[in-house]
Amino acid sequence: MPYKIIFFGTSEFSTPSLQALIDDPRFEVTAVVTKPDQPVGRHQFLTKPPVKILAEKFNIPVYQFQKIKTPDTYQTLSDLQQRHGIDAYVIVSYGKIIPQNILDLPKRGVINVHGSLLPKHRGASCVQAAIASGDRQTGVTVMLLDAEMDHGDILAQAETEISEAETGGQLHDRLAQMGGELLTRALVDYFENKITPQPQDHALATYCKMLTREDGKIDWNKSALEICNLIRAYNPWPGTWFEWQGKRLKILKAAPVDLSKNLQAPNIGQLLQDRNRLLVLCGDQKFIEILELQPEGKKPMSGQTYLAGHKI
Repeated sequence: MPYKIIFFGTSEFSTPSLQALIDDPRFEVTAVVTKPDQPVGRHQFLTKPPVKILAEKFNIPVYQFQKIKTPDTYQTLSDLQQRHGIDAYVIVSYGKIIPQNILDLPKRGVINVHGSLLPKHRGASCVQAAIASGDRQTGVTVMLLDAEMDHGDILAQAETEISEAETGGQLHDRLAQMGGELLTRALVDYFENKITPQPQDHALATYCKMLTREDGKIDWNKSALEICNLIRAYNPWPGTWFEWQGKRLKILKAAPVDLSKNLQAPNIGQLLQDRNRLLVLCGDQKFIEILELQPEGKKPMSGQTYLAGHKI
């Protein structure tokens, strides 16, 4: 008999884990719980979450509760539990805090896939936080969920190197795939009592918050390396930007530069042209070169193209 799972997830990070469960005959995804369809884009078209699209492809029942902490939601999930004998919930980037009375429903508890090596980078922006912090390594954690954020006992972890040019979007996609691969192995070992859940060392915990567009505003008082890490980490979301000549410039790609000559830049954060290079002075008195940017209301362009059409 396959293990019966209810899957909670919403974003693109969730879909490889759901696909891994669907593809593995040892599991039966009895239902999927995801957030309601949301208006997206300039025209605010109502858009299905990626997890819903995948679930419908395989004719899996989908539940989209407006609120998770209600008696009606509890009753619906309790009825599913009694009808199907759900072994576990799997939660991957669902986006809502689930109350304890719901977490207590499945027979073997609730398992979560998190995009960092816990206890480091607990929170919603764990993928970006690893790059922004200058980490050389990161990974995914499969853990038991408890009442506190990313706090539960660890079932399994997998590590990976972060390359020097890797963006938040690229790392996100790699970790999502790793999470799906690790999830099925860890679940079977857990159900067959082959692994003992390991408590986290909570003294080593670090935290990261949910990001907004305003978090992408560049503080040029930081070092050149810190700023370049942030630009990589926040590509594509929430993006990094600054104000220049009354316009918002979004930086898509940049790199620290070693200059063989001393350039005069009166102010930190000022754009400077060095031949065909677009440079900015940072707080450690070092420069970064803006390799790709997007002026407000325009398409992305190289730093050279920007210089050709703008006076610095």
